[in-house]
Amino acid sequence: MKEVVKMKKSRTDFIVKVGVFSAIAFVLQVIGSLMSIKVAGFLEVEISDLPAVIIAFAMGPWAGVCVEFVKNLLHCTMSSTGFVGEFANFAVNGVFVFVCGMLYKRDKTKKGAVISLCIATVVMTLASIFTNLFIMLPLYLSAWSFNDKLDLTLSVIVPFNLCRGAALSVITMIVYKKISKLLKR
Repeated sequence: MKEVVKMKKSRTDFIVKVGVFSAIAFVLQVIGSLMSIKVAGFLEVEISDLPAVIIAFAMGPWAGVCVEFVKNLLHCTMSSTGFVGEFANFAVNGVFVFVCGMLYKRDKTKKGAVISLCIATVVMTLASIFTNLFIMLPLYLSAWSFNDKLDLTLSVIVPFNLCRGAALSVITMIVYKKISKLLKR
């Protein structure tokens, strides 16, 4: 009987924490959209993935992916991208938080966090190349040649994602330990 109560409590704990962190991520995404800081006119500079990375470190990779999913689902209600932007955000950032969470789960040290964030940044950047070249850019820039899309991807999207991943990694390293104490209560 105690095991059933414990399992229900842990499931409730998971749902509540994912819900709270999804709401925080959504608010950060809205603030980022309102600030309208964009690279190349379509890549938004914002930190809405920070709550997903923190929860992936604290509760595992699927918690982070759930936060990314809920955040983007909520953002669909106010988006003008026809869900394409939210899909791209989820696909690329979902990879980032999943890789972070999986690798950190295996080595929960400061060194493990740094390694997981570095590897996740590279994997996210690779995912952004594929996602943009074969899904996003063909939807938005169908008249462009493949070489033009490749040039845009390599000259704008890759550096943007490397810089964004590095910035997110630094911010995560600064705030995670302080926030993780609250999550373990």
